Amino acid sequence: MAGGMLAVCAAATQEQREAGGGDVRCCPVVELRQYTLHPNRFDRFLRLFERAFIEPQEAAGMTVIGQFRDLDDPNRFVWLRGFPDMPTRARALETFYGGALWKSLRDEANDNFIDTDNVLLLKSPGNAAQFRLAGLQRAALDAPAKPAGFVFATIYSLDPQGAAAFADYFETQVRPALAQAHMAPLAWFETDPTPNNFPRLPVREGEQVFIWIATFVNREQGEQALRTLSELPRWRESIAPELARRSKAASQVLRLEPTPRSLLRG
Repeated sequence: MAGGMLAVCAAATQEQREAGGGDVRCCPVVELRQYTLHPNRFDRFLRLFERAFIEPQEAAGMTVIGQFRDLDDPNRFVWLRGFPDMPTRARALETFYGGALWKSLRDEANDNFIDTDNVLLLKSPGNAAQFRLAGLQRAALDAPAKPAGFVFATIYSLDPQGAAAFADYFETQVRPALAQAHMAPLAWFETDPTPNNFPRLPVREGEQVFIWIATFVNREQGEQALRTLSELPRWRESIAPELARRSKAASQVLRLEPTPRSLLRG
């Protein structure tokens, strides 16, 4: 019964997205997953993922927000999935990874990986920070290719002493500057300190991060926005030094190309 109800909820969410109705947002809980693949395995794994794993995960109660090529690492598969809350996360993951489909394809999938433990468990600082999914529609299998778009994600590794106040600093200082440079964040998240309630899938622990994500029509538009940001006097003279002061390590910048069936595009 529980699995059936999850499937109904996932289907309703998909219908709502396609209809463009309401302010559909996702999600209070998000995983950012970065997989290292064996060389020349990206396309092989992508075909399996997009053919076999997207709809079953969503039927189990999660949202596959997007999957991407890393333009700086051809052997890295990056993807995002979201959940309405942590208890649902545990149930949805058990439903999928305990099910017959995953068990039948697990070895084929795992054969592509060097590492799958680079996973950030994140929470939304507020409803406005979540992805807006209204009107988004995932491409059908084997649909004609569409322009890929471009996704830009920045991960700040924060000094734990100031991590609690960082979301406010982002809202009042960083976000307005990003908007001025025409790279307004689509969504932003911070570390979820809740213990991992599905330990079969490890997550990175003992660190505080903050991530923001922006989308663009194409790579050129995204790169131009980044150049504009770096030239803003306020960013160069004030915000960039302050971000460095609040961080315990260099930020990670992901330049991502959505794959054909990624819900999140540009």
